[in-house]
Amino acid sequence: MNLLSAAYGSIVAVAAATGALAQQANLPPLKKQESAEAVVREHMAALNACDWNRILAQDPQDVEIFSPDGVVAQGREAVGAMFAQVVKPFHEGGICGLKFTAEHTEKVGDTINVQWRVEAPFLAQPYRGADAYETKDGLMQAQVTTFKREDLKIK
Repeated sequence: MNLLSAAYGSIVAVAAATGALAQQANLPPLKKQESAEAVVREHMAALNACDWNRILAQDPQDVEIFSPDGVVAQGREAVGAMFAQVVKPFHEGGICGLKFTAEHTEKVGDTINVQWRVEAPFLAQPYRGADAYETKDGLMQAQVTTFKREDLKIK
């Protein structure tokens, strides 16, 4: 099971245990970017900083994230709960400490396709994958990702 699959699978438990309504009230205000490229740059920078607020500031109410193995997070609250798990320290199952670097990008309309590399001092080798980021009106409308945390090679 990949990180996003595991995170999404635990959304129901997290929502029940911590109260999804409390989290909804704490979602950051939206912050539109000036271009599709800027949306993706901000997303990757926010991931590298493990900054939940910056990640969610780009996600509208109807955002969707499509992960490997058929897992989909639909809506801002579900995506917020998923990213709350993602931005945990690496030793707690999150991705904090990983550095995502774009190696190749291709723009098609308002969709930015990125082939990326992940590195960290605790990885035995770089990990590569790709995402498609569909933007709309300066926000992240949808993301399709190939990232699978369990495929990382740890030292």
